[in-house]
Amino acid sequence: MRTYTIETCQRKTIETVKNEFLFHCKYEKGLSEKTIRAYNVDINQMITFWDSDNNTVVFEDISKDMLKTYLQHISKFKPKTIKRKIATMKAIFSYFEFENDKYINPIRKIRLNIKEPKVLPPVMCDNEIEMILRYFYRKRYEKSRLNKYSYMARTRDAAIVELLFATGIRVSELCGLNNSDVDLNHGTIKVNGKGSKERIIQICSKEIISILKDYKRLAEPETYFFVNRLGNGISTQSVRLLIKKCITELKLQKHITPHTFRHTFATLLLERDVDIKYIQNLLGHSSIVTTQIYTHVNMAKQKQILQHKHPRNKITVSPIKASYK
Repeated sequence: MRTYTIETCQRKTIETVKNEFLFHCKYEKGLSEKTIRAYNVDINQMITFWDSDNNTVVFEDISKDMLKTYLQHISKFKPKTIKRKIATMKAIFSYFEFENDKYINPIRKIRLNIKEPKVLPPVMCDNEIEMILRYFYRKRYEKSRLNKYSYMARTRDAAIVELLFATGIRVSELCGLNNSDVDLNHGTIKVNGKGSKERIIQICSKEIISILKDYKRLAEPETYFFVNRLGNGISTQSVRLLIKKCITELKLQKHITPHTFRHTFATLLLERDVDIKYIQNLLGHSSIVTTQIYTHVNMAKQKQILQHKHPRNKITVSPIKASYK
């Protein structure tokens, strides 16, 4: 194990540096609670790995060889998970390097190249969307003669699914909507996206506005718009379970999650020739590169394009019959 003797660098444990780093992320960089929780989980995993022999490791003593051993340890995870954990490593080591001028960052000596397979996101067809929407409205009707909470909950569930499909917002953004973010008189919602970037999305369907108004009258939310039985904001896990139960009862074979509504929203708009820059704005993507994952087309759209757009279809060649002697 290599030890650094740095006069200007106070020797600290990984736990101490972690706490200082998370403080920096929360109060200086203003990162979201979700990002900070992910950082905390990843760094705790590093601490557990290096402190497995009950030896407290000083942060400055972490060498390139130790990092390589840890990378080998996490290689069992999926590429996307590995990339996230490496990003966490880079972030905390870069933070410590910035705070201590003479510190030599060992991660700079490692060449990392994790290839993540490109998997097209699942997309629902029109028929599947209709089945899901009818399912939630039917459930609402079935509860209309029961107690007030059951009817409110089923109205809320229908409103959640409608809003997911109508706006393409992330499930975390939906659950984080405050009552003040939803303006049903003007038909708009204010979404607090990644990096605390706000965007306004319009709701142009009268049916969706109607179900949202019905829900608000029943629930009378104070802080969060979508609330649970206790009046607290509904959790992302509750929404995921809600969708999972629907898919199970409808016996749909496709893997559908709340995020599938976002993929479907983007893909269907693209298939209807909406400019990708508008879709980027609606989805809250900081880079159009992220939005371009949705530029794949399904087979029906592909056939339509090739039938009507391909230049060969406008070329007529008279058949020439060969004569043989």
